[in-house]
Amino acid sequence: MAENPYMARAIELAIENVRSGRGGPFGAVIVKDGRIIATGTNQVTSTNDPTAHAEVVAIRAACAALGTFQLDRCDIYTTCEPCPMCLGAIYWARPHRVFFGGTAGDAAEAGFDDAFICQQLGVPLADRKILFVPLMREEALACFRAWAASPNRINY
Repeated sequence: MAENPYMARAIELAIENVRSGRGGPFGAVIVKDGRIIATGTNQVTSTNDPTAHAEVVAIRAACAALGTFQLDRCDIYTTCEPCPMCLGAIYWARPHRVFFGGTAGDAAEAGFDDAFICQQLGVPLADRKILFVPLMREEALACFRAWAASPNRINY
């Protein structure tokens, strides 16, 4: 699959976040009408906020920028398959589509295992109300490699 500039930007943000020591290896970009509306990175450890995942940070910023609580006609590009919390936030925000890089299994291998929560969510991707599309997984794995190599990482 050809490189996608929005996913590439999400990956770049995640790697910058790890290298700066501000948070974990996750980034998100929200696009509407071909324009980036908002971005987000994982800020859990830098803000002591367990809900400050990249997708939630980006959703908050996009909603503020658009002056709405729903992201109609927006696409979310995120470096990893959303965790159950982010999945809930995404469904509440109601974007058109979600594109993701790494899988939940990739996140678990990097130390971010939410399998105990995911077991509660037995719906296959193809049957979800909002379309989830795998995109640039191999490129997105660079986020986890940066995390593994970072001397500044804080495991959580």
